[in-house]
Amino acid sequence: MARLICLRQLTAAPRTRAQLADTLRRRGVPDEAATVVLARFAEVGLINDAMFASAWVESRHHGRGLGRRALAAELNQRGVDRGDIQAAVAQLSPEAELATAQALVQRRLASTAAQPAAVRIRRLAGMLARKGYPPGLAYRVVREALEQEGQDQAVGIDDEALEAELADGEPS
Repeated sequence: MARLICLRQLTAAPRTRAQLADTLRRRGVPDEAATVVLARFAEVGLINDAMFASAWVESRHHGRGLGRRALAAELNQRGVDRGDIQAAVAQLSPEAELATAQALVQRRLASTAAQPAAVRIRRLAGMLARKGYPPGLAYRVVREALEQEGQDQAVGIDDEALEAELADGEPS
């Protein structure tokens, strides 16, 4: 029965060992039987948390534009081992993360055109923060995009105050 439950779960979508263990526990499968089935599935390669984490990072970064912090949090939530998370997130180069952040800002830039500069910066940096990008990177990418757009950002914006706001949490 435990084997069938796991096979059905894996047919629907890739799962981590922790997710399968949780499903078996909720279905009332005894812990001993679950342990044996999960060990066998791992042995034959049907469960591989390292491969799951690597594929997850690749998919979610390119598909949703998530940064390292958000990807690590999602993998942690799915029960992936900390070492596997670090290895998977390390595959994401700083250059790729920067390029994705720049593309995300470029897509949203036009929708903020009618707003004051400070509001644009907060909204665009907030979007990047929610996607798991570090505050310094988010701020730099947004400022560069606005400067390329030709908007003079020096007027009325306190850079230090805005950077502190970004570091404290998600801006509005």
